[in-house]
Amino acid sequence: MVDPVLASRLQFALTTIVHIIFPVMSMGLAPFLIYFTWKEIRTKQPVYEQLRRFWTQIFAVSFVVGTVTGLVLEFEFGTNFAAFSTTAGELFGGPLALEGMMAFMLEATFLGIFVFGRDRVSDRLYFLSSIAVGFGTWLSAVWILIANSWMQTPRGFDIVVENGQRIVKLTDPLAAYLNPRFPYMFIHMQNAAVESVALFMAGVAAYYVFRHHVWGYPIEHIDVWQKTLKIALVVLLITAPIQVIQGDEYARHVSETQPQKFAAMEAVWETDSYVPEYIVAFPTDIDDLLNPRTKDLFGIGIPGGASWLASGGNPQATIRGLESFSTKAPPVAIVFWAFRIMVALGFWFILLAVWGVYRWWRGELFEDDLLHKALMASSLLGFVAVEVGWIVTEVGRQPWVIQGVMKTSAGVSPNLTGAEATFTLLGFVTGYILLLSLYTYVVGRIIRAGPPSKDELTQSNSARASESEVTSGD
Repeated sequence: MVDPVLASRLQFALTTIVHIIFPVMSMGLAPFLIYFTWKEIRTKQPVYEQLRRFWTQIFAVSFVVGTVTGLVLEFEFGTNFAAFSTTAGELFGGPLALEGMMAFMLEATFLGIFVFGRDRVSDRLYFLSSIAVGFGTWLSAVWILIANSWMQTPRGFDIVVENGQRIVKLTDPLAAYLNPRFPYMFIHMQNAAVESVALFMAGVAAYYVFRHHVWGYPIEHIDVWQKTLKIALVVLLITAPIQVIQGDEYARHVSETQPQKFAAMEAVWETDSYVPEYIVAFPTDIDDLLNPRTKDLFGIGIPGGASWLASGGNPQATIRGLESFSTKAPPVAIVFWAFRIMVALGFWFILLAVWGVYRWWRGELFEDDLLHKALMASSLLGFVAVEVGWIVTEVGRQPWVIQGVMKTSAGVSPNLTGAEATFTLLGFVTGYILLLSLYTYVVGRIIRAGPPSKDELTQSNSARASESEVTSGD
């Protein structure tokens, strides 16, 4: 049987890795849907109604699945991490409760209007519903990231003893909720969501444009996909550079507030200055290939790059090494490589955006089959970047569940056995594989079906007009 601490961590990691896909999709789609709705009402052009209807289907499916998987995550705090919930429940539970009472209820209330009410409400109310749904989606992220950012840089609390149990007592809600990490996490996460969806939209659009212009397949809605590709590239051109620039500031903040995590990101074991920023690195001993805490590395790097990143411009700056900390280092290889994959993808996204906009400027956007292939291959890489980014965030914080306050091993449910934890872990692996497969199948069917035709829109609009006349007559 697997150790209950390890099994609980693996189970929570699995459920988080799968769950994050759905809120990223819904949060990233929200601004696009608001824009499509506004353009549809303002211009009356069918292409924007087609875009709004098509992407609303994927938004709705993502919202439903994300709600289910999000509830499972919250239950896991009680089943697998009861000690953590008991200790930090007063502070950690508040944002989660507010997320449900405020954000989820707002989003769920107006989602029905947005998905089913286009033919039943006025343009003004319908546009308001799109804003409410989008705002609710992003407000949900606010409360979730407040809770997580507090775990990274805890503030506004005291440790008290109640019935022999150490408890986190909230003393300053503003300091706790607006902790130093929150603005960095919120901007980085929300921009990543929009960027990821822009890549996904560009990949889907590029697939249909490629089939039409290269293979000669007749595509009924080619104007919709061409419009989608242009909109996605504009958004990608904005979000990709922002992500890299803000990510640089974020990394500097990590070096100041979580130096052990930053040392793991750079694989710095001994305190040193003029530390290189390794682009690639490998263990010098073949026996260490599978050791996540390997110390001896051979790498190719930028001299002084890590010091420059940590200090904001000084390549001679000193970085504190992992061996100087009293606590055990996190799995360095995992954090090290996850960070590099994230950074590499960030620069690749900038290249894709510039490449696409340049070909658009040259009037060759729909004829560049190499660009289309690159966009198709990169359509899911935004989600990959989000996943490895969260690996850096969560694995890099180990061994702490609350930085400097409580270790992860102390947060696991005290009565949880290895057999119970292993059984639920295997059940979750099976269930989440099936869930992710079903989600992929449904989204794939939506993409293959494409947006509604202009004839279908005409019939729908005629029915809406007739219903409006009947209502006015009554």
